[in-house]
Amino acid sequence: MRLSKSSLARLISEPVLNQLQSLLSGQFMSVGAQLDHQLMLQGRALAVQNAQRSPLSMLQEAEFKVFSQYGEDGILQYLIREAGITRDEQIFIEFGVQNYLESNTRFLLQNDHWKGLIIDGSTAYMESVRRSELYWRHDITALAAWIDRDNINDLFLQSGFRGQIGILSIDIDGNDYWVWERIEAVNPVIVVVEWNSVFGPDHAVSIPYDPAFDRASAHYSCLYWGASMAAFESLADRKGYALLGSNKVGNNLFFVRRDRLGSLQPQTTRSAYVESRFRDSRDNQGRLNFLSGRARYDQIKDLPVIEVITNALTTLSSLEQSC
Repeated sequence: MRLSKSSLARLISEPVLNQLQSLLSGQFMSVGAQLDHQLMLQGRALAVQNAQRSPLSMLQEAEFKVFSQYGEDGILQYLIREAGITRDEQIFIEFGVQNYLESNTRFLLQNDHWKGLIIDGSTAYMESVRRSELYWRHDITALAAWIDRDNINDLFLQSGFRGQIGILSIDIDGNDYWVWERIEAVNPVIVVVEWNSVFGPDHAVSIPYDPAFDRASAHYSCLYWGASMAAFESLADRKGYALLGSNKVGNNLFFVRRDRLGSLQPQTTRSAYVESRFRDSRDNQGRLNFLSGRARYDQIKDLPVIEVITNALTTLSSLEQSC
């Protein structure tokens, strides 16, 4: 039989009931903290194994997940070691984090005690982080802001972040190319950026810049967003970074500044391209339709894109025909 709070209150006093609830809440939180601790211990062990196997022939061999969406935690631990990140550089910026429960930098915050700035467009998400234990246990700033290419540097500077940092992680499902192109306030050693494999390996393209871009409303398929690997490879080269590759699932790219490559071997789109296997496309009624392969490409091939090397407005269909 389950007793409601009102039933319990008739049996014990209100102060005692409140104390009991507080104790139970603390117990559940400690279980969560213990789970985090066990996950981090496993992550540390895997990071040591990767270090012992270094240098790895493929970036994807370093993958493991603690708090990241896929294998980004392992890749970042490997790159941090290979790039020789120092204590003074143990600073990250990550934007597009939602509630920060699943992110590229949370393992760095909790396990390695990095300092960081996280940004998301949702005030509720950022307030939930500020109310959490993370906020007093670690040196993290949570900022609610809608990011565009014109405000990104001011957001960093106003939050006290400038100059040399270890990691910049970009994930806004839209203007990622145009925002990274404008970033000057910080000089990261490692850059992680979400890319759209549906654009294919052949063309350096991005969606046209729109400060109000929203993936869900830009096209009903939710496949029209971001930029291709070749576009990011071109931008990275201009900014002094080398492409190291993608994770296995095909949603995040990793770059290291050329002056910090060490034994890391740069890749090209031709050698590093991965076709994503997740199937989050929608039909025109907003329902998941689980498209994969060429069927996804066909949904967006006639939508406008910018060929970023020539800055020409075109379509994937037109680029195909011109090859």
